[in-house]
Amino acid sequence: MLGLLGTLNLASQSLQTQMTAISVTGQNLANVNTAGYTRQTANIQTTPDIETTSGPEGTGAEVTDIQQAVDTLLNNQIQGQQSTSGYWNGQQSALQSVQDDLDEFLSSTGSTSGSTSSTDTTSSSGLSTLINNFFNDAQSVATSPTSISARQQLISDAQTLASAFNQINSQLNQENTALNTSISDGVASANQLLAGIASLNQQISAAQLGGGNANDLIDEQQQDLQNLAQLTDITTSTEANGAVDISISGQTFVSGNQLKDTLQTYDPGNGNLLVGSPATGATQSLTLTGGSIQGTIDARDGTLATLQSSVNTLASSLITQVNSIYSTGYSLTGTTGANFFGGSGASDISVNSSLADDPSLFQASGSATASGDNSVALQLAELADTAQSNLQGQTFSGSIDQTVGTFGDALQTANNQVTDQTSVMNMLKTQQSSVSGVSLDQEMTNLLGFQQAYEASAELVTTINQMLSATLQMVTS
Repeated sequence: MLGLLGTLNLASQSLQTQMTAISVTGQNLANVNTAGYTRQTANIQTTPDIETTSGPEGTGAEVTDIQQAVDTLLNNQIQGQQSTSGYWNGQQSALQSVQDDLDEFLSSTGSTSGSTSSTDTTSSSGLSTLINNFFNDAQSVATSPTSISARQQLISDAQTLASAFNQINSQLNQENTALNTSISDGVASANQLLAGIASLNQQISAAQLGGGNANDLIDEQQQDLQNLAQLTDITTSTEANGAVDISISGQTFVSGNQLKDTLQTYDPGNGNLLVGSPATGATQSLTLTGGSIQGTIDARDGTLATLQSSVNTLASSLITQVNSIYSTGYSLTGTTGANFFGGSGASDISVNSSLADDPSLFQASGSATASGDNSVALQLAELADTAQSNLQGQTFSGSIDQTVGTFGDALQTANNQVTDQTSVMNMLKTQQSSVSGVSLDQEMTNLLGFQQAYEASAELVTTINQMLSATLQMVTS
C-alpha cells in the first residue's frame, strides 16, 4: 500500500496537476480576444497503479500533455478558401481602382459599386457622350456649313474628346504600373512568410523534441499559413514533429526548417510582371490558381488589358474613318487634303492644330468652289450611325457602351464573388470558433472545478502532515 509518504506524494502530485490545469485555463482566458489563438486543454490521466497485497492501488493523476482544440479538416478548408477569397479580393481591388480613376470617362460603370446612377446614363464627360457631341457638332456644321461658331464648337468638342482618350490611356498605363507594383509587393510578402514559417518549423520541432509545449508557436504558424494562402494557393503537409512543408504550383518551397525556394517576379518582355522562382530560372511562370497575386495578374492581363485595347481600337478607328472622309473635303478658303485627327490611337490622338487658330480651314464642303456645300460635314455626321467592322459591327458610341458594360460586368462579378466568399469564410470561422475558440462560461466552470480540486488536494496534504506528526510523536514517546 502507499502508506503516509506515498499518499503525501499523491497529494503533492495532485496539487501540481490542478495547478497546471489552472494555468492552462488562465492562458485561455487571457487570450479570449487574441486573433488566431486556439483553445488549449490540459489532458489529465491516472498514473499507473501499484500492486499491493490488497490488489492494484491508484497513485493519483498527472497532466500528460497540453492539447490544442483543432479540427484539421476545417483548418484545411479555411486555408483553401483563403486562397479563393484572396484571388477575388485581388481582382476587386484592381478593377475598383480602375473604376475610381476612370469613372469620369466610364461613368456608366458607377452602379457596380453601389452608385445610384443608372448604367444607361453617362456624365457630361463620359466618353460615349463626348463622341456623340462630336458627331452632333458635325451635323450642326452640315446644317450651317459657313457658320464659324458651329465650326468652333466642333473643333472644341473634338479637342475635349481627344484629351479624354489621352487621359484614359495615361491612367490605364498608370493602373498597369500600380498593379505590377502590387504584384511585386505581394511576392515580397509571400517570401517573408515562407521564411518565417521555415523558422517556426525549426522552433516547433526543437520544442517538441525537448518535450516542451509549442502550441503558441503552432498558432503563429497557422496564422502565417493563412496569410500566405491569401497571397497564393499553397499545398501543405504536416510532419510528425509539427513542421509544415509547403508547395506552390507543385514545387517545394519549404521543407522542414529549410527554405528551398522563393517567389520571384520577372518581365516576359512586355512590361507586365509574372511570377516564377529561381528554381525555374525566373523565365517560366508558376501556375498559380488562387491568391491575391494571381487575382491581380488576371485583372491586369484580362479585364484591364481588354479595356485598354478596346479604347485604343475605338480611337484608332475614329481617327481612320474621320480622316478618310475629312481629307477629301474643302475649307472655306478652298484648301483640301489635310487630316482632322493626328496620331494613331488613344495615346496620341489630337486635333489638327491649325483648326483651332482658323476654324474656316475645317473641310466641310465637297467642292472647292461651293463654300456653302455641306456634303463632307454630312458624311461625318452620318458616321455616328455607321456600324464599324473593326468594332465588331458596333457604332462608335455603341462600342464604348459595350466596352463599359463589359468592364462593369467584370467588376460586378468580382464584387459578387467577394460577397459570397465573405459569407463562406464567416461560416467556416464560426465553425472554427465553436471548436477552437475560448468560451468564457466554459473556462470559468473549468476554473472553479480545478480550484476546488486544488483546495481538496491541499487539505489532503494538511491531513497527511498531521498524521505524520502524530506518528512521529508516537515513535519518539
